[in-house]
Amino acid sequence: MLVHSDGSKSYLQWRAASAVLFLLLGALLAIFFVSDVFFVRSIVVRGNDLMPREEIFAYSDIADFHMFWLDPAQIRENILRSPSVADVVVQLGWPPDLITILVEERQPAMIWSDAGAESWIDLQGRTMPARAEMPHVPRVNLVKDDYAGSMPSAEDFNADMVLGALQLIERLPASANLDFHPVHGLGWTNEQGWQVWMGRGSASETSEKLQMYEVLVADLNNRAVDIAELNIANPDAPFYRVLWER
Repeated sequence: MLVHSDGSKSYLQWRAASAVLFLLLGALLAIFFVSDVFFVRSIVVRGNDLMPREEIFAYSDIADFHMFWLDPAQIRENILRSPSVADVVVQLGWPPDLITILVEERQPAMIWSDAGAESWIDLQGRTMPARAEMPHVPRVNLVKDDYAGSMPSAEDFNADMVLGALQLIERLPASANLDFHPVHGLGWTNEQGWQVWMGRGSASETSEKLQMYEVLVADLNNRAVDIAELNIANPDAPFYRVLWER
């Protein structure tokens, strides 16, 4: 009686091939989950002129993550926690560049200075750390005098107040800066040497106060008085103090 072994031989070959394939797949998975190149140790960052890459990496909160665990939406949300970041695009790739971050940074509209400690404020009124010298950005200096109450900070500015401050800055001499008093709000020393205060008004209120300022300056210049302070913080009750009057 003859026994054909072709079928059993093919079966054994198939089993051997399957075993080899299983081992190869297992080895491949082991490489994926064990090899250091598939874990996030650093990121590629583009578009960051002011924020260091290390700070953006820290905000991403993905150090030592495996590439299979990365969620671009979550990474974007993490980085947007930074007050210095306006927008983020997250791109996933393969080693060596597992993560590429495209950053749009917020730009300062004003510099808030409290005895030399500086913060930046953008057009939306968002406060962020000062990261570089910005000589072209207008400065607002906190004036404390002998005031004993709680002091304002950069966080007190909203978008409308920023616009109002920028309106005032346009009226200042090139070398002048704005002051900010806890009671009187925004102000400056004008060309006549008067201390002018405008309050904390919005952009629309500032426009009205500037018109009133022009009228008051024209009137006071026609008098034989030396003005120390002109206060228009309350446009319904403006007042001035004189150094002397004839």
